[in-house]
Amino acid sequence: MTNGNGKLLGQERLQELAQKALSFSSADQTQVTIGIGQNSLTRFAGSIIHQNVAERDATVAVRAIIGKKIGFAVGNSISDEAIKATVEKAIEFARHQQENPDFVSLPKPKPIQKPVPTFFDSTAEFSADDRAAAVEKIVKAADKVNAHAAGSLSTGYSEHIIANSLGINAYDADTSSTFTTVITADTGFGYAQRISSDITKLDIDKAADEAAKTADRSRNPEPFEPGEYDVVLTPYCVEDMVSFLSWMGFSALAVQEGRSFMSGKFGQKICGDNITIWDDGLDPRTNVRPFDGEGFPKQKVELIKNGVANAVVYDSYTAYKEGKESTGHAMGGTGTQGPYATNMFLAPGNATVEEMIASTDRGIFVTRFNYTNIVHPLLTIFTGLTRDGTFLIEDGKITKPIRNLRFTESILDAFSNVEMIGKDLMLCGAATVPALKIKNFRFTGATEF
Repeated sequence: MTNGNGKLLGQERLQELAQKALSFSSADQTQVTIGIGQNSLTRFAGSIIHQNVAERDATVAVRAIIGKKIGFAVGNSISDEAIKATVEKAIEFARHQQENPDFVSLPKPKPIQKPVPTFFDSTAEFSADDRAAAVEKIVKAADKVNAHAAGSLSTGYSEHIIANSLGINAYDADTSSTFTTVITADTGFGYAQRISSDITKLDIDKAADEAAKTADRSRNPEPFEPGEYDVVLTPYCVEDMVSFLSWMGFSALAVQEGRSFMSGKFGQKICGDNITIWDDGLDPRTNVRPFDGEGFPKQKVELIKNGVANAVVYDSYTAYKEGKESTGHAMGGTGTQGPYATNMFLAPGNATVEEMIASTDRGIFVTRFNYTNIVHPLLTIFTGLTRDGTFLIEDGKITKPIRNLRFTESILDAFSNVEMIGKDLMLCGAATVPALKIKNFRFTGATEF
């Protein structure tokens, strides 16, 4: 990681800015977060690039504590005058807030681990021409099946520091890249996505080929009756389900407010024995984040262990309420939204997708979910549509494409009916997950497409 090309200001400069911001504060406690970075994006549709943009910005966020009153302000200039103004605004907001009786303190420092690199020059230096060349690969894959490609390829780099008046001083620089495509072959559709800190690991060729073949195979889908069917779900679908569990109940704040499916269930079985879910921001198979939005080190948390509700994630606010220590899952900002698990894993099994299909007498293969929404958080019921490649499985083989179906299902019920688990993990969004075969998945409606 070098900043000779001007991409990064560097740890020393950001620490200097953070300490200057803390020196401007007269509050009892102060937290300063400074982030600087650039995001670049290439969009394409109809197999033609139609947008190419890049944005470089800086943010300075200040949380000021006066007694038990909390104020928060954000600016996007790193000049001394602007930083001072942002600090003063946060203090002013704090003075006009009501006291929060549950607030105890900002966290104190603790050693931070960084097991693997988080910044890759390959990603930071990936140019618009490089992105165009990558898009060309996707277009060529679509051309092979007489289809058109749409989607986006984004790359970015950032550095950030979190410092507070109790001694936290955490710095990191990272890169990110995300590729998403939908390939359209008349009435057939195919989808693929890849995410990595290192763009050389995206394997765009393989992903584009995956989407193109799915689009070609899903032409002319036939109507299909809703009902309960065995399903084979790709990691795209499984990530959706695991992420919804995070929103619905893996947060200590959700438990404390009585709106989590984990409330009153710790130590009890809530899904199948073969389901283990954990969060670990230091695992190199995810986009590693050494610390959270308060500058506190990330900890591994086993959320569901062999089907048993085991634990939830904490920030300093929710931890102090229970006399515990933060697990390093603060989201930053005002701190009012509570902690979240954003580097989740579902334990792999030993099956391949081909073996899952071969073991299914009659069922449905689903490429991904779309328009998913929560219906009942305590029962973990969610609803949505299948999309971009839905197929009928008969006698252990995919026989034909079918029109998309609406589902309404409890995630924990589904995770109680998992028959087979894939051996390969894929990073999709907030979770790294395998494919799953699930019995009796509930489809509640049909579509015309």
